[in-house]
Amino acid sequence: MAEWVSIEIYDGPLPASSWRDSYGEALTEAALTNGAQDWVWHEHRWGLVLEVLFNDDDAIDTFRELPAVRAALDAVPDPVNGLLVYRGRGGSSGVRVPRRPRPQAGGGAAALPEPTETGPVLGADLAVPTSPVHF
Repeated sequence: MAEWVSIEIYDGPLPASSWRDSYGEALTEAALTNGAQDWVWHEHRWGLVLEVLFNDDDAIDTFRELPAVRAALDAVPDPVNGLLVYRGRGGSSGVRVPRRPRPQAGGGAAALPEPTETGPVLGADLAVPTSPVHF
């Protein structure tokens, strides 16, 4: 069964678009020569996503182990936090049906405990006049 793999590259000191200019051709060539059926680049305000469709899981593993792919992924603009590789379509590809918020059970309120006769009464330390006050 065909399987997508997504590579997200975030901007760092340099924009991800300059990284794609340097390594994009090598990545797509490596994908196509190793069984990719389709690929697509997505540009976002935070970076790029490359989605590649492979025939099976073994083709994905072979692609990931290629020296050209490893070199490209090692050279992303932000090597610490700027790379995500995962199976499936990109995180920003959206859903086919928009999610709607579900109503909270009971209006989202929790029941308060009933006051007891023996427990402390809030505000009991305040002086409350028992007789009318005359001025």
